[in-house]
Amino acid sequence: MDIEKKYFCHGGELLYCRHDSEETGTEMKFSLFLPPGKTEQTSYLVFLSGLTCTADNFTTKANAYAKAAETGLAILAPDTSPRGEGVADGEGYDIGQGAGFYLDAIQDPWSKNFRMESYILKELTPQVESHFSLASKRSITGHSMGGHGALTLFLKNKDYFSSCSAFAPIVAPTQIPWGQKAFEAYLGDNQETWKHYDSCELVKADDSASSNTEILIDQGLGDDFINDQLKPELFREACKESGQKLTLRLHEGYDHSYFFIQSFIDDHIEWHARHLS
Repeated sequence: MDIEKKYFCHGGELLYCRHDSEETGTEMKFSLFLPPGKTEQTSYLVFLSGLTCTADNFTTKANAYAKAAETGLAILAPDTSPRGEGVADGEGYDIGQGAGFYLDAIQDPWSKNFRMESYILKELTPQVESHFSLASKRSITGHSMGGHGALTLFLKNKDYFSSCSAFAPIVAPTQIPWGQKAFEAYLGDNQETWKHYDSCELVKADDSASSNTEILIDQGLGDDFINDQLKPELFREACKESGQKLTLRLHEGYDHSYFFIQSFIDDHIEWHARHLS
């Protein structure tokens, strides 16, 4: 695990790192913010980015580190997919490199490298905790495709993450074009398999949903994707049906950009800091 660049930021350190991944079979990159006074008891927040993004988008655009320094949280921001020569890629921005959908692909040619679920859970987070002496106390959030990843990883691993939030997440990928295109490519045509990566389906099938930690979602009503790709009302209905506690905040005028994330990132960091404390 190599530190490629290091910057002082809000009294802490911002690191750009790379390592060789056994899960993806590629080099993977991530950023890590370490707050001032970091100790072995420091917990952290994982941020998963959306379609077309790299590890750099959140790092440079979200304006998250002042509040992270204030609350004493580290923030880990991984890349969205494996990349490089020999890694499968698709036509369009919504499949292939930059569009890993935080799942483990089972279809060729994707299954060789596209193992983002296992990469985050089994490799990246434990290695970061060990290498940088962080506590094994973590929460998760994300944006768009990354919001989908945050929700599904949390709902399937409730003992692993202390809390979950999302910005404009894809909540029902089995019912929208982005998800259907990706799932057919990565998972095949068995739609029962798709349900393992659909937040609405996971909530409805969870017998213990009513005891889960409350989930926070922010959604802009000026988002061009809200009606065709995001459909937050479907997740609200699924949570109501199962008893999963949800705070869904709808904001007039806000779109799908990082300006939207900047506007509410402090609320999310404080939300997770309370749960992690």
